[in-house]
Parts: sequence; structure tokens; C-alpha cells
Amino acid sequence: MTTPIGALRHRVALERPVRAADDSGGAAETWEPVAELWAAVMSRSGKEAVLADRVAGERRVEVTIRYRDDVTPAMRFRLGERCFHVRAVLDEDGRRRFLKCQCEERDL
Repeated sequence: MTTPIGALRHRVALERPVRAADDSGGAAETWEPVAELWAAVMSRSGKEAVLADRVAGERRVEVTIRYRDDVTPAMRFRLGERCFHVRAVLDEDGRRRFLKCQCEERDL
């Protein structure tokens, strides 16, 4: 089933990681904007886990956008203060019209 274009009603920022050398010989990761896109954002599932001695939530979110050939699992989407880390990128119908990105959102 294809996504109707009207379902893309969230304005999200697509970001990619950038590694910059720090003063101690390591590297710090920051995020650089790639594009602002219209997207459909749908929650799919969620769970709780104990991380660093505290309960944290984790949600699976599906972000659907118009087709782009530069989206990779290293990227993330930002919707306001929420960040969706891309885990898989799927061409919805094989016709290069839409991408369904399986993402993960965490409470930290």
C-alpha cells in the first residue's frame, strides 16, 4: 500500500553525524542538518529498559518521506526536541516514490 502524499504532515529535519577531533586526541560527534522534509511519523511499538541504573523508554517509530537516495542508517530525524535514529531504510513499493525509515527514539 502506498502512502498518500497528504499523510506527510510533519516537518522534520534530516541530520547526519559529523566527527570532529577534540583537544585530547579523540573525537566528538555532532549533528549537521542535511534537509528539512515533510514526513509521516507513526509510533509502532515501545518498551522500557534499565539503563545506567534508571528506567528508560524506547520507542519504534516509522518515518515516511519522499524518496531520496542519500538517507542511511547512520542518520537521524529531528522533530522539535524529539530525535529518531534511523535503523533501516526501505523503498516502500520499489518505485522510488517513498522511503519508510524504521527508527528508534529513546528517553535519556
